Amino acid sequence: MLKVQWAFVVFLSLLLASCTEDPELDEPADGEQESAFSTGKADDFLGSCEREHILLLVNDPSSDSDRLVDVGLHRRAANNIVTFRAGPDGELATEDDAYFRAVEEIDDIYFVGPVAMQQLTGAIADYCQDQPRREVDTVFSPQPYFDSHINRVVEMIDGAERSIDMAMYSLSDNRAFDALADAVERGVEIRVLFDSANGDHLNTAGSRSARLEDLGADVRYINRIMHHKFAIIDGPQDELLQASQARFFSGSANLSFGAATRYDENVTFHRGDAPLVLKMQREFNHLWENSRDLEWNEDLTYFETLPIAADMIPPKEGLEVLLTSENFETTFSSRWGAGFRPLPFSEVVADRLVELIEEADSSIYVAAGFLRSRPVSEALLQRWQEDPDLDIQIYLDQSEYISQWYHNSQLRDLDDCLEDAGENERDIYNCRERGFIFSYQLLDAGIPVRFKNYSYRWHYSYALQMHHKYMIFDRNTVATGSYNFSNNAEQNTMENVVIYRDSFYPEVVNGFVANFDAIWETGRAENIFDDILEEVSTADEIELIFEPAAFTWEEVTELRQLIRQRCSEVDSEEYRRFPENNRTCTAN
Repeated sequence: MLKVQWAFVVFLSLLLASCTEDPELDEPADGEQESAFSTGKADDFLGSCEREHILLLVNDPSSDSDRLVDVGLHRRAANNIVTFRAGPDGELATEDDAYFRAVEEIDDIYFVGPVAMQQLTGAIADYCQDQPRREVDTVFSPQPYFDSHINRVVEMIDGAERSIDMAMYSLSDNRAFDALADAVERGVEIRVLFDSANGDHLNTAGSRSARLEDLGADVRYINRIMHHKFAIIDGPQDELLQASQARFFSGSANLSFGAATRYDENVTFHRGDAPLVLKMQREFNHLWENSRDLEWNEDLTYFETLPIAADMIPPKEGLEVLLTSENFETTFSSRWGAGFRPLPFSEVVADRLVELIEEADSSIYVAAGFLRSRPVSEALLQRWQEDPDLDIQIYLDQSEYISQWYHNSQLRDLDDCLEDAGENERDIYNCRERGFIFSYQLLDAGIPVRFKNYSYRWHYSYALQMHHKYMIFDRNTVATGSYNFSNNAEQNTMENVVIYRDSFYPEVVNGFVANFDAIWETGRAENIFDDILEEVSTADEIELIFEPAAFTWEEVTELRQLIRQRCSEVDSEEYRRFPENNRTCTAN
């Protein structure tokens, strides 16, 4: 295979390096034009694991010539690889560094051929032979506490040896706190990006953020909502290859008792998935570098880890990560410090979800607490209008139920807002993206929509929430993460969506498909709707909190009307303001 021609400066650098006499240029070595892959493909003798780990080794900022020689590569190949990697300025770990996206590109380097490729393969052999391979599975809530995602998270923390990087919206579970404390005692370095710290820094004493810092975890916050729910255990702190056996989890669930035992949630756990870990470590590093200090435990000092450029990460078929941080630019002020500012009109996650909706052939399933994204909702409506045979099913939390009257009121408010906006592009955008609830518009178009119904009036103290945030396309692709389907998630919060395809993650995709099939039918085989209607019709003391079930809009409407008929007090100011104190209602 002909070698690629490089830029003139790089060519001269490599030529000079190749011609320089060096006593360490020992055989075996490759000829200048030798190629390891006569067909141009690595499939002949390299598996996906070998290709991935060779890229991790050579793309690492710390992989200078000496390191590559130390792991077994001949000196001439090592010099030329590093010369290419260093870019025009000749220095590694600078902005002009170049990275390899495939092992064939390494083979294109002068004096890199079959010998060098075999040497690189030997250097990473342990990662593909002797160490545990890729593991992935999803835990769905609600579960008994000791079968829940919390138990798995605690086990992961207990197994940490070097580091824990956690980005979390809510952390209230005491076992998780205790596990983090034990990890610090073992010498594990812990960094936490914690949404609560954004408020706790104003009154820190006694807060959860202070408790984390008291046990030895360094806590920081950002000037936006930190809505991620992920952690990286023993991740790539010093070199890229550490990502190979790092453990990682992410999903919809916070580290709380309610998320484990009461709500519909999901958390996916990974081990040995370096590209995913590197993408999420890069996100953590980006947020950490632009965060603010809690300023509580003065013994804790700010530190950064290995910088990760996007092109360092080996490409991986069947994996895509979407991050709302791409909707923001970084800022700094002498008064407030580092921060993030939204880029007008930017909605990177919604844009990609719209593409997936448009590409769907047979089915689209949505399980979410919220559906308030105009691009996503309008794309669903458009696909339904184009193909009424497309199997679309949408399962939402009961908080997304609205009456026809409320829907019409939304439309009037939108019209008034747009009239006031005139031709101002930003004002028009704000009018269209300010929390419009789309459930009625979708079901009015004929799309099947169901609501997880569990009470007459929502309150966090007893809510059994539908807290999933996922979409399934054609039963073979899942998009899931912390991202609520709303403009607020794009323009005010830090979120993630991981896209899994069954070509590489069949166990993940199959798990989500089975979960949706189950929750879509929640309580219907048991006739919970009829049982609740019967009880409300006959009881002297009417229960306002129910066994959860999947209700249609018509069923929710019928039940609420019946409750109001039998107990007019249910809509009194007392009941509206304090639903947590008024869980039953005496019949008229």
